[in-house]
Amino acid sequence: MPSPDDFEYAMEASEVLHEPDRRIDTFGSTRFEFEVLSELMDSAGQVRIRRGEVEAQKPQLIKPEGLSELEFDGFDPSMQKVIEHLKESGEDLRFLQYGFQFKRSEIAEEIVHDHLSSVKEKALEEVRRTGNPLLAIIESVDDTWEVGVMKFTIDMIRKSTEINRFDFQRRGML
Repeated sequence: MPSPDDFEYAMEASEVLHEPDRRIDTFGSTRFEFEVLSELMDSAGQVRIRRGEVEAQKPQLIKPEGLSELEFDGFDPSMQKVIEHLKESGEDLRFLQYGFQFKRSEIAEEIVHDHLSSVKEKALEEVRRTGNPLLAIIESVDDTWEVGVMKFTIDMIRKSTEINRFDFQRRGML
């Protein structure tokens, strides 16, 4: 199990290189595809590419104890520590009070014998070429790569908060 220092390092080192064109739907489920690029810890010139999906299922209820209501289906149970770490470090996590449930798909992975900078360039070039509006490209740490996916998910919630709040107010729910 990763230490708090491992989580802290992964949070700082993880970066969303390309984010999807859309935000999280207020009243429906939203699916995002992701590619996580990480340099192998003990092998220079090798990059692991993990591909999968994460889904933010529509919130059921808004509860004051919303943080305890978060569910991370398909994620390693230790990812709950990311949320605990963010709370302890003083992050404003009120946006998580919507009772979101996160589901991660199975992961496909491959190892590419190339430098990380080249793999990043190729991945970004490919997403520009295909125009996939659902794809996130994330650079992360190999052994704690799920922290990068969790960071991306939390960032998407933050960026969706204003439009979600507007939608709730428009329907008289706030």
